[in-house]
Amino acid sequence: MPGKKILVVDDDQVVLHSCKVVLEAEGFQVHLVSSAREAIAFLESRYVDLMIMDVKMPEKDGLYILDVIREKWPLDRWPELPVLVMSGYPTPDTINDLIKRGVREFISKPFTPDELIESARKALTKKEKKT
Repeated sequence: MPGKKILVVDDDQVVLHSCKVVLEAEGFQVHLVSSAREAIAFLESRYVDLMIMDVKMPEKDGLYILDVIREKWPLDRWPELPVLVMSGYPTPDTINDLIKRGVREFISKPFTPDELIESARKALTKKEKKT
């Protein structure tokens, strides 16, 4: 899986930096953005194999990102974009909202480097099996 492109979306710079260091050490190409609006702008012009995102962010949250990409590009541009959600507050309501939007992979903050790598690979493997 080296070379796969991953977009990480989080408003916490420490989380962004940590994800970049861990994932790049595994050979992934990592792009970082710190808001929902930046994530949508990035996805308008670039392809990624996986998006790893936080749910709770100021202004617009991760649910907003999912709604926009599904509404804006339904099944043509991002039909099978795997999304790995990381959250420090994984409430049942939030998880249900994410599942309704097609998210199947979750990781709770704080997580270890190994947990991040394993979750990212699992999400990418599921995508490869579908195609």
